[in-house]
Amino acid sequence: MGLFRKKQQDGVETKSQFKILYTSDVHGSEVTFKKFLNAGKMFKVDALIIGGDLAGKALIPIIDLGNGKYDIQGTEVGREGLEMIKQRIRNEGNYYVVVDKKGFEELNYDKRKVDEAFKTAMIERLREWIKIAEERYKGTNIPIYVNLGNDDPTYLFDIIDESSVVRRTEGFVIPLGKYEMISFGYVNPTPWNTPREMSEEELYSNMKSMVEKLSNPNLAIFNFHAPPYGTNLDNAPLLDKTLKPVVKGGEIVMTHVGSKAVRSIIEEYKPLMGIHGHIHESRGFDRVASALVLNPGSEYNSGIFHGVYIVLEGEKVKTHQFITG
Repeated sequence: MGLFRKKQQDGVETKSQFKILYTSDVHGSEVTFKKFLNAGKMFKVDALIIGGDLAGKALIPIIDLGNGKYDIQGTEVGREGLEMIKQRIRNEGNYYVVVDKKGFEELNYDKRKVDEAFKTAMIERLREWIKIAEERYKGTNIPIYVNLGNDDPTYLFDIIDESSVVRRTEGFVIPLGKYEMISFGYVNPTPWNTPREMSEEELYSNMKSMVEKLSNPNLAIFNFHAPPYGTNLDNAPLLDKTLKPVVKGGEIVMTHVGSKAVRSIIEEYKPLMGIHGHIHESRGFDRVASALVLNPGSEYNSGIFHGVYIVLEGEKVKTHQFITG
């Protein structure tokens, strides 16, 4: 029949269609990550991609009171209740650290100890996720490509590099069948001064240097964490000087907060597709020049998985489907 002409390329088969499951902004939510892995198998994809922001945002101290009792944010629980609360914390994308009363006081007065506990919790959570992914995808020849976003400290790249199933993307041209993917997790400046931000000029320069390594930009996927400016993908609440949403007529005022550099690069090189994240409330699709651009959105703190199932065929995106579960 000649329909599926297969060629091995970096562990990925080249054929008439290439199927991708993409998500972003899981922010430490264990249940969301597991749903992502399950969906990849359900849709029988050729590759899974996480566009960035693996790390959670909060560290919750659990005070060991002794005698099997624990204090969690003012609520006393026993050992059974503790395990339920730990799992809830994990599913909501937060971290926890178990300390005695002295350790809790040290956290309150020593920022370095908080930073150290946060780092340890992030690394442990990511290693646990990698172990789960390896158990579920070992021997499948289906890669799980992961990038860091603006909220992720760069030392998490070292943890990703420990795995043969979960692979980092930033800094590499990743072959996906006949297509290529480049990734960049830095974003334009935000009000929160997150770990990986750059000026628009720096963003443009870095992304341009990556594009120039592509063999054919028109068949490329631009996996850039920041969405292109002025699209359906970058609408977020307008903030006042105190970083509170501006409300007029009883409604929150929205504004475009994406990257002008990302938009310029897409307009200049016209890739096949752009996959983005960063703006959780702006799930959607749009077109910039000839390129389809996608943002799956995120409700990680509710344990809800948001993703996009994408089918590439020939020189086009044959179909895409937003998934919620």
